[in-house]
Amino acid sequence: MSKILLIFTFFIYANAINPISLQYMDIEVKHTYLNKKEEIYKIQREINKNCLDIPISAESFSDDNISKNIPKECKKTFITTSGVIQPLFINEQIKTLSEIEVLEFIYSKSSKNPKSYALVDTRKPVWFNQQTIPGSINVPFEDLIYDEDFKDEFYKAYENLGIKIIDIRKNKFDFSNAKTVIFFCNGPWCPISTKTINYFLNLGYPANKMMWYRGGMSEWNALSLTVTKQMK
Repeated sequence: MSKILLIFTFFIYANAINPISLQYMDIEVKHTYLNKKEEIYKIQREINKNCLDIPISAESFSDDNISKNIPKECKKTFITTSGVIQPLFINEQIKTLSEIEVLEFIYSKSSKNPKSYALVDTRKPVWFNQQTIPGSINVPFEDLIYDEDFKDEFYKAYENLGIKIIDIRKNKFDFSNAKTVIFFCNGPWCPISTKTINYFLNLGYPANKMMWYRGGMSEWNALSLTVTKQMK
């Protein structure tokens, strides 16, 4: 019996995926745009061959060298002067994740069991339509608060997260079938995902079912990970 157990343990170990290696794999996901169109994406670290031999030195970062010698596809610029810089941790209950953990979540959970797991983009639809992480769903923070003029969006937001609405006026919800989720927004200066998590904590969403990708779209892009195309 012990020999069989040893063989089984070796098999599991030998076939286990090293989370670090996920960035070099093709993680296939089905992404659904807000217009219901579906598209298959393969998430990977997309490193252009023209960017591999750029030396990392003080001279490389001079304005003249960047403008004349660095290929366009090797340069990434983000506006980071808006918003409020967020702390590394929201609280002791909510895990803060890096890109590796997000990739592992997509690979082993949200892409395989979307009824129980979800990667959630908390930004407005215009941002989601422009570019997001493939396989994520859009649950804007604004849709979480009931508004008679946008009640369809309200019900859809809670349905997408597996939350049953008991009483809107009393803010009563059933979280027994709530999905295990990772929330993200534009980047470390974006407070939207933080506000979403804190709002749900106050409503009673189980803390052990919520995680936070602090880096958001800016860090995902900066590391050349696959993003969706702009919805037409």
